Amino acid sequence: MFELDAAAEQTFLASRALLGVVARSIEPALEEVSLPQFRVLVLLTAHGPMRSGAVAERIGIHPSTFSRNADRLVAGGWVRRVEDPDSRLSVLVEPTEQAVALVERVSAARRARIADILVAMPDASREILTQAFGAFAAAAGEPSVEELSTLGL
Repeated sequence: MFELDAAAEQTFLASRALLGVVARSIEPALEEVSLPQFRVLVLLTAHGPMRSGAVAERIGIHPSTFSRNADRLVAGGWVRRVEDPDSRLSVLVEPTEQAVALVERVSAARRARIADILVAMPDASREILTQAFGAFAAAAGEPSVEELSTLGL
């Protein structure tokens, strides 16, 4: 018979293991940018250029707070401000090549660590896990970029 409590506990433990992978993958990036700044870079890399107010809204901070954060990101070469082609009165914030490369490095490190873990598993377990994770992801639904960016995903 299916043990929901046992399944929930094992899934919880697996989620902690995956959070460890996330933490280790982002750690080197935090030597270059803060976690809130990395969240911005993830958002901009995923969505492309955005108005500052839209970025602030999506990451849940006040626009003036984001403006100061954006100033630091511009100074660090992580983002640039560009004219909005749809409105001469608006300015967009877009990631630089340096920012895109940082986000890609973190994602690649995360994928590599997950692959290492999968290789360490017996083939039969890996096949079961792949099917189970597919079903779990389908049941959970796809989280929004904004939800994931909270953790720098």
